[in-house]
Amino acid sequence: MSYLTHLYEGADDMPAHIKAALLPTFLTIPLHEGQLALGTWQGIYLVEHRVAPHQRRIIASVLRDQLPAPM
Repeated sequence: MSYLTHLYEGADDMPAHIKAALLPTFLTIPLHEGQLALGTWQGIYLVEHRVAPHQRRIIASVLRDQLPAPM
């Protein structure tokens, strides 16, 4: 299956694509009173699958529920 060998961007390129396809690329975390609402054993990890260093950007969006107006 030599057609799976993808060396254009480096020897670690194809394995990095496969790993990225198996892991999520976005995350939703609830906030409670301004703090991350994570469980005791939960954490947030950023994983780089490439051996060669690359620049990455992380984008964070904060969404807020709107409470209904009092009647």
